[in-house]
This record gives sequence, C-alpha cells and structure tokens, in this order.
Amino acid sequence: MTIGFIGAGKMAQALASGFIASRVASVDKLFASAPSMESLQGIKEKINNINVTTDNKDIVRKNDVIIVAVKPNILSQVLKEIAPVIRSENLIISVAAGIRIPAIEDPLPNGTRVVRVMPNTPCLVGAGASAYSLGTYAQSRDAETVNKLMSAVGLCEKVPESLIDAVVGVSGSGPAYMFVAIEALADGGVKAGLPRHLALKLAAQTLLGAGKMVMEIGAHPAELKDEVCSPGGTTIAAVHTLEKNGFRGALIDAVLESCNRSRELGN
Repeated sequence: MTIGFIGAGKMAQALASGFIASRVASVDKLFASAPSMESLQGIKEKINNINVTTDNKDIVRKNDVIIVAVKPNILSQVLKEIAPVIRSENLIISVAAGIRIPAIEDPLPNGTRVVRVMPNTPCLVGAGASAYSLGTYAQSRDAETVNKLMSAVGLCEKVPESLIDAVVGVSGSGPAYMFVAIEALADGGVKAGLPRHLALKLAAQTLLGAGKMVMEIGAHPAELKDEVCSPGGTTIAAVHTLEKNGFRGALIDAVLESCNRSRELGN
C-alpha cells in the first residue's frame, strides 16, 4: 500500500513517522506534497528519503490512499484541485478539524470514497488516539484500511460523525492540555526544590503511568484517585487545592471550547 500526504505539516509528519515506526508502511511507500520545496523541508528533515513533490495531483496519481492533511480553511480549494485526477481506486482521508463529510465529498467526483479521521500528534510515538467516520460511498474495506493505519499508531475507534467534534475536544486538542499539565507539575516541583530536568521527567512519567493504569486496570479514575488519597494525607490535601481552583471545570470548559471551535470551522 502506498500512502500520499497532501500537506506536510506536524500532523502529516506525526502520522508518517508513526507508520514507519510501526512498520505499517516503509518510507519508499510514502509520498508528501506541499506548495513549495521550502515548506517540505520539515518533513524531509524528520523522515529521510520520503518522496516529495510540489504537485498535489501527482500525489493522487501515484497513490491509492490519500491523506489530506491541510488547514480547514484551504481544504475545499485543495479538493477542487485534485478532483480531476481522482480515480476509483483512491481512498480520500481527511484529517481537517471541523470540516464535515458532505463538505469533503461535494468538490469530489460522485462516488469518491471518503473517510474523516480525527487523530492526534502522539501518533508520532505510537500512542495516538484517533476516531473516524465513513463517508457516503466508503466501504467496509476502507474501514479496515483506516483501522490498520491508525491502530498501528495508537488507539482507533469508529464513531458517528456527529461525535467527531467532541473527539476533537477530548483527544484531538487533548495533548496540549496534558503538555500544560506536565509543565505546571514540573514548575511546582522546581518551586519545591527539584532540578528542572528531574521535575519534568517525573511529571511526564506520572501522566504516562496514570493513563496506563486507567487503560489497563479498567477501574474508574475516581476509584484510582481514592486509592491514592489516604485520610489526612498529602494527596487529599493537594486534591482539595485542585478542587478549590476549579481544575475539573477548567478541563471541561477546555473540551467544550475546542468542540465548539471545531463546529464553527465546519460552518
């Protein structure tokens, strides 16, 4: 299977690197396009020997699976550009936040197989969280293809398109929330006397370990939290402070703001 990326930004780089690391695709089977060779420099530096071009139509001609990884505001323009060369063999995968399946299908030839995917950047290290929805003409084999690709770089779930905006809020934007949490935890450690490098390492590993416990033990996060909170202990004192400062509410609001912005982009 050859895979072509239209767009060579961070998400394309993360997915391409993840596909290579998981051996779902070799570098000689990956292609990427961007408006100029200068804008291709980042993906060339990250992925040695990836095939690159400034011709989006060339990507469609040379590959069966096309991942359109451009900004939502230029997606329609790019789809109109490649529409004349789309073949029946092509599967078009859009990772643009907010842009709904009817708007993706509209500029393309009737019958084009489309899948909308919402991945996130931890795909780069095989720990992504992705959800996808099938378009009007997508077939079961297309779901299998998307599952194969996205499961190779992390968790992959099929959802109704009506839930994709919520996925954007939770996992699409979620890594940024967690990076802020890691940075803040490390800042707290530094204020308490830890060296910066050690505080960052401990903070990052703590979030990694907490997520792994939720995924593998299967207990509710509240139960796992209660197990750490000894009566009168250090953790319950810290949790009290988080509650007083609106920690839960801030995260819920962040998810809803991201979700709403995704809906706005779709409009």
